[in-house]
Amino acid sequence: MNQTIKEEINKRVEKINGILEEYLPKEQGGQKIVLEAMNYSVRVGGKRIRPMLLEETYRYFTKNTGELSSEEMQVLAPFMVAMEMIHTYSLVHDDLPAMDGDEYRRGKLTTWKKYGEAVAVLAGDGLLNYAYETAAKAWKNHTDSGKITLSSILKAYELLTVKPGISGMIGGQAIDVENCGEELTLAMLDHINELKTGALMEASMMIGAALAGADEEKLDLILKSASCLGMAFQIQDDILDRTSTTEELGKPVGSDEKNHKTTYVNLLGIEKASGQVEKLSEKAICYIKDCQGENPFLLSLVEYLIHRKK
Repeated sequence: MNQTIKEEINKRVEKINGILEEYLPKEQGGQKIVLEAMNYSVRVGGKRIRPMLLEETYRYFTKNTGELSSEEMQVLAPFMVAMEMIHTYSLVHDDLPAMDGDEYRRGKLTTWKKYGEAVAVLAGDGLLNYAYETAAKAWKNHTDSGKITLSSILKAYELLTVKPGISGMIGGQAIDVENCGEELTLAMLDHINELKTGALMEASMMIGAALAGADEEKLDLILKSASCLGMAFQIQDDILDRTSTTEELGKPVGSDEKNHKTTYVNLLGIEKASGQVEKLSEKAICYIKDCQGENPFLLSLVEYLIHRKK
């Protein structure tokens, strides 16, 4: 089962990488250096979790486990690319010396280390802005004969603007920075990670559901599921930072300790932290099942991501 899900994930990652290449900006003009840095940051690689969750949640609500129509993909793709660009920009800025100061990510030089701090800041800014420019293409690509409505696209775009912002990811990052080096309570750590890590997971799954026409009740269930997924994902990340190796993860381990950050492992210990991962995993899957859609891969994907080893 584990090998099968890995193979299915790899197929989807390959597909997503192809979609990303279609939308990445051309490296030309006087601003070529920042465009190169933007594309480098995206092409460094990654699990492509967020665009994958977006598409698979859409499939869950439409109960389509086969090929999506070209009309559907023409709307889904801009949002999938936008989610990955926003995630990538957050990593580019997170790696800066003013933040975590990491020099490697996914086994390659971080953007600031390769292009310098100033260009890295601009590359992150560029990816964030270009993400919204890209997502807006969903309206242009929309056709009246397609399954996705304009009102669904508007709802999805609204989610895309709110979740990564000051009430979501940026807000969580701000609280994290302000409290760096301080001893946090479990409640405070939960709050930070619910915003910092959970917000983009929530955006991805809720956008997929919204584009499929999910009502507010179902969107709330997906919000709860994605929140549990994001929290479990972060706890597992804390565990791996303590137990894995740089070679396995493709990024430095022990950076939390280096930056004097309070983690779930610090507060709970590895055994209790692992227990929390299990509880959150069960809750995330239960909330999805309550939506009564159909896509076995989505359930397998959520479970795999939470229990990943890298």
